[in-house]
Amino acid sequence: MTPKEKLRQKLNKGLHVCVGLDTDINKIPLHLRDNENAILEFNKAIINDTHDIAAAYKVNFAFYEKEGAKGMELLSHTLKLIPDDVFVIGDAKRGDIGNTSLMYAQSMFNHYRLDASTLSPYMGYDSLSPFIEYAENINFILALTSNPGSYDFEKLDLASGKKVYQEVIGKVNSWNNNNNLGIVFGATNLEELKNNIQNFGDLFILLPGVGAQGGDLESIVKTFKENSNNNYLINVSRALIYADGTENFAKVSREALLNYNSQIKDA
Repeated sequence: MTPKEKLRQKLNKGLHVCVGLDTDINKIPLHLRDNENAILEFNKAIINDTHDIAAAYKVNFAFYEKEGAKGMELLSHTLKLIPDDVFVIGDAKRGDIGNTSLMYAQSMFNHYRLDASTLSPYMGYDSLSPFIEYAENINFILALTSNPGSYDFEKLDLASGKKVYQEVIGKVNSWNNNNNLGIVFGATNLEELKNNIQNFGDLFILLPGVGAQGGDLESIVKTFKENSNNNYLINVSRALIYADGTENFAKVSREALLNYNSQIKDA
């Protein structure tokens, strides 16, 4: 099954929540922290209790890279725990020129065997093309993010009258010849979502910002449904994986994910 097929299968089942495995040793339950393989045991429990009702997983490379070689080994072990039919995003926000970008793409898609990546567009098409050429893998390109710093660049006005993020959306649509591109659009930007969703075309949408950052799940889902757009993933990290600090943490995370799924269905 190709990455696109995996994602389509989940979306067609009405599953839209991407579980963020941004695992921090200082936030996992206390009873695990003295375990030599604490983070792996935590990830394993979360995956085992959520994989059948999750649309996808997103692994944030920073949470593993900080531990050096040991952390990257942990990342590899975590990826092996995820069933093959579940879509997995490697969140590293790559974007560089020439052979550097090619090496990053080969790392993501050949070595780690990830289904998707996140990319920064600000060095232009040639910095992204090695990723785009992997026609079956999906690439989510930063358009409008959920952090306060989005005002520094993404929301600036251009001479054309567009915002920078709107220009990015247009460019990504024009690059989508392989039908393997998406954008990152922060769930905290509800009005911008409503005003721009008609310009998304066939792009896949990754929406961070629901949960700890305060994005309104119901309003986000209603906006997509009103526009007959089913191509969206809502990423939830902290509000899901740290929903409980006891030995029942994985079970509580599953219940939280079931609640999100129910809210999406009812929206």
